[in-house]
Amino acid sequence: MSAAFRLIVPAPGGPEAIEREALDKLPEPGAGEVRIRTTAIGLNYIDVYHRSGLYPRSYPSGLGSEAAGVIDALGSDVSGWAAGDRVACLFVPGGTYATHAIARADALFALPDDVDDALAAATMLKGLTAWMLIEKCARVAAGQAVLVHAAAGGVGSIAVQWLKAIGAVVIGHAGSPEKAKRVHALGAAHALFTPFETLAAEVLALTGGVGVAAALDGVGKDSWQASLDSLARRGVMVTYGNASGPVPPIAPLELSRRGSLMLTRPTLGDFVANPQERKEGAQRLFAMLSSGAVKVEIGQRFALADAAEAHRALEARRTTGSTILLP
Repeated sequence: MSAAFRLIVPAPGGPEAIEREALDKLPEPGAGEVRIRTTAIGLNYIDVYHRSGLYPRSYPSGLGSEAAGVIDALGSDVSGWAAGDRVACLFVPGGTYATHAIARADALFALPDDVDDALAAATMLKGLTAWMLIEKCARVAAGQAVLVHAAAGGVGSIAVQWLKAIGAVVIGHAGSPEKAKRVHALGAAHALFTPFETLAAEVLALTGGVGVAAALDGVGKDSWQASLDSLARRGVMVTYGNASGPVPPIAPLELSRRGSLMLTRPTLGDFVANPQERKEGAQRLFAMLSSGAVKVEIGQRFALADAAEAHRALEARRTTGSTILLP
């Protein structure tokens, strides 16, 4: 077996803050826990927030929010799982940037045979986020127009396909002509790469002046005004990320003035805390993958030891689709 290790950040900082820590002894699962030998690890923008301190943590801190792998040890009081089971995990307290991770047994996802480990690591957090945004927050119905920011990215590319599958009209926004072509190929009715300053005007033109029923916005500060200006009366503003920085404050009366808009800032943990809801989300995601309605491109693969370089690529918007780290 190759040397076991995990990646940590001693204190908030840039990608260079990520350090390798040898695991001379593998962590042992406690009551209700399992140990997972990771085979693929998902890279997500929330990892950048944890590393940089935008989302403060207790430091030194592990990194990583999702992984796929194989159970190789069980703690006491664990039922329904066995060594050798293929699983995915989310929101592991010690982080998933590691060759081995400890996770709560009651929060695992059993992986279907047609979802391999790399696909699971590339998809679970982003796919469940898309489910949350579309079906739980915006509650999109067939025929409604939806604006998707960063539509060529990990969450965005899944959301575009999911929305098309349920009959929505997708207006995808991307950062370059090349990415816009990809968004169109994913199924967006309209794929734009216009500056944020003129985006709302284009969206209104495409919707006959009505605007979109929902805006799914993971970009944050730079796209905030364009999203608000693109919404139809009683539209839903779903802001779920801060890739360009935190959004500015807004007065509730501003939402009223703009047509009784609704604003939500969700986090996935609150939508998978309930076991039944977590099961529902996984079933919906696996059904989308199995049917072929959602196809996930793994655009980049980095060695786990090269996670700092993966962070640099993500922050510089040099990635398309999903990115995974391989132990």
